[in-house]
Amino acid sequence: MNLHHKLLYVAMALVLAPGALRAADQDATPPNPASQNPIAADKKAKNLDTVSVTATKRETPLQKTPVAVTAITADTLDKERVMTVQDLTKLVPGLQGTSEGDHDVVTLTMRGIGNDSAKTEYADPEVATFVDGVYAARAEAASGLLLDMDGVEALRGPQGTLWGRNSTAGAISFQTAKPDINGGFYGNGQIEAGSYNQVGSRAAINLPISSTFAMRMAVVHEQHDGYVDYQNPSSELPSVAQQKTTYLASGGSLASFQPINLNQFVQGGQKYDAQDQSAARVSAVWQPTDTFKWNLSYEYFVDRGTPSLSLMQQPRAGQDFWSALITTAPYLDRTSKTVRSRMDWDVSSDMELSYIAGYNRYSGSSDFDQDVGVAVPTSFTTGGVQQEDRTNYSNYTSYSSEIDLKSKGPQTIDWILGAYYEHEDNNIRFDIPILNGTDQGSINWQGSFIQPKETVESKAIFGQATWHMSDHWRLTTGARWSHDNKDNDGGINWDWNGDPTVPQIPISPGVQPSPANGFSAGQYNTAQYSKSDVTWLARVDTDVGEHGLLYASVSTGYKSGGTQDGGALYKPETLTNYEIGTKFSFFGGHLTWNSAVYYEDFKNFQLSAPITYANGAHGLGFSNVQGDTEVLGFESELALQQQDDRLNLIFSAIPKKKLGTLMYAGSNDYAGFPTCPAGAPLGVGNCLNVTGNDLPHAPNFSLTTIYEHDFHLGNGGRLTPRLSAQYQSAQWLSWFNLGAPDEQKAYVRGDVSLRYSEPGDRWYVNLYVQNVSDDRIRTSAGSSEVNGSLLYYSQYLPPRTYGVQFGFWF
Repeated sequence: MNLHHKLLYVAMALVLAPGALRAADQDATPPNPASQNPIAADKKAKNLDTVSVTATKRETPLQKTPVAVTAITADTLDKERVMTVQDLTKLVPGLQGTSEGDHDVVTLTMRGIGNDSAKTEYADPEVATFVDGVYAARAEAASGLLLDMDGVEALRGPQGTLWGRNSTAGAISFQTAKPDINGGFYGNGQIEAGSYNQVGSRAAINLPISSTFAMRMAVVHEQHDGYVDYQNPSSELPSVAQQKTTYLASGGSLASFQPINLNQFVQGGQKYDAQDQSAARVSAVWQPTDTFKWNLSYEYFVDRGTPSLSLMQQPRAGQDFWSALITTAPYLDRTSKTVRSRMDWDVSSDMELSYIAGYNRYSGSSDFDQDVGVAVPTSFTTGGVQQEDRTNYSNYTSYSSEIDLKSKGPQTIDWILGAYYEHEDNNIRFDIPILNGTDQGSINWQGSFIQPKETVESKAIFGQATWHMSDHWRLTTGARWSHDNKDNDGGINWDWNGDPTVPQIPISPGVQPSPANGFSAGQYNTAQYSKSDVTWLARVDTDVGEHGLLYASVSTGYKSGGTQDGGALYKPETLTNYEIGTKFSFFGGHLTWNSAVYYEDFKNFQLSAPITYANGAHGLGFSNVQGDTEVLGFESELALQQQDDRLNLIFSAIPKKKLGTLMYAGSNDYAGFPTCPAGAPLGVGNCLNVTGNDLPHAPNFSLTTIYEHDFHLGNGGRLTPRLSAQYQSAQWLSWFNLGAPDEQKAYVRGDVSLRYSEPGDRWYVNLYVQNVSDDRIRTSAGSSEVNGSLLYYSQYLPPRTYGVQFGFWF
């Protein structure tokens, strides 16, 4: 048993032990399950128009908030088994998540806007994520477990005024469950088991310490075996005689021939696509007076699973789809430590001051089989290449502070003023050994990318005001000034110089690249970026009858530019969003229907990708798309909640999503591109013209249907079947639009569950099946050239899984 598993189980024992002690106390007053079980409580609150959100940085009713925002309750997160950000995609119109293997991160696309390669210390995401108001700076944050959540708000469209930089396409705000001073002692727990040896457990407890102080503890552990089996190399490799013939034909000599060593191929141990994640959070709230409250939390997250592997779209004859010929064993080691703080003061009866601060320290390393076993070697040094992508270390440290002063209570003008500061200090070493044939072969190319210090400093001041022009009309304006500094200090890309006199061995983590071992400093990355920008919002909204809202807005978003390999700079991107939306409630709040139509106009849209330069060196290249990148879309959410029936329809249409002008786009994820003309930007070696292509991860139509019904049993319990199905039309997987292999065709993916809840809502048992039809759904694509042909591979959503959960409250 791993040490972090032991610590987790000890923590769970501490969390659950008070419940056992209480059960042994015969004089204890039986708890009220409805007050301690948020799911049971939600069933009693049937009016959907009472849901509140904080999209405007003040608590307002969802149906009276003139922003395109999806509010996801703790009940829905539980029943849909939402464990990571990627699991949210079917619940939010226009949201897509893409897994990336070598860094094992999730990149998000909203309303057609995203960037699959925003996964290093360089790149920023287009969809910003916040936890309790604290910004999560790096893409790795999206791979963490969602632990003890109170709810999630997905804000669509640019949120640059109130939420800041890098919320170009939208923002996702997570709210954790807070300690409850007045709620008494209570808690909940859940254990789970399922396919692929899946086991999970989670627990939370509320501890009222005094009349002014309370704590909450929460822990979770989730694990399952990998989905990808290892192929047997002896069934794929040519015979020794064939290897010898091929080697001699390539110019080798009989004296230097050696057979392929089968021990180089991984055939056991932990598989790719395995989960092994744990997290714990300790929260506290102190409220010494009615006018002051301080929420403070510490969260610890560890990930010892394995990266997600791309699979051949068409497996070799005789091989299972969920398998690969692997030479690099999977490895992943990530640790994240986060402190979040929020203080709220009521300065007066009509004014409130808030201070939000956060600190995060992330460290990680990984190893990944980048060639994904597509090419079978024909001899020990021929027949394709073997590529390992290895993060020796990555360390990201960030801290942020925000202070908000805002009006409270009924005002003719509601206003908020704020100031923000964030600092990041990042470093990474990333090695790429590429060998001809096998590990025994000669070096094709290899490099070591060492960034000892990459800092980011962001400052902003902002303000927003809503003028209540009459009882039914409101006008909102706002603006934010942001300034960003980015510094790369001492970064070097070390390239293989092809010296035949040095040993032809792949670089190992403990070796420092130098000319003595065959490397030269190909690129010096020291550079500085500094720029300011202003984002703004103008919006008018009006009541439509007693239960309707109509709004129209123009807003802008901004994502900073920065430095890249070779010290070159790339420009910031800006977005102008034009939007008209409606929100209606019917049948006494039991039915809500919210819709929005939008048009987005991008300038200098940033695309990044791993590229090979004309001189053979590798790097990460950023390009700004010239002209207008345009997106036109419509989205709608309908929710019905009756006594025993609950229905959600989530619809998105994006009929137009066209790139602007970019003539020289390259990516090492694809083979077979033509040679770029001399003088191509960044010196990229192979490229395609992607001008006017469709944006990826933006299906023309997407519809999610969720329905559940309560059957009341004779003993007072409930049996609740639940169906969740998502339809998506065909969508491109890259901006290259390369045809069927670079496309996910239209599909329907369904999940089902059956839950029994005992009469007092003290415990439940839930059976579930996810991806019922076992569809193979691609989220990315790439290709390799093998024997003159292009072979395509993709990342896929998980196969069919099933399991059983037991949950309880005390």
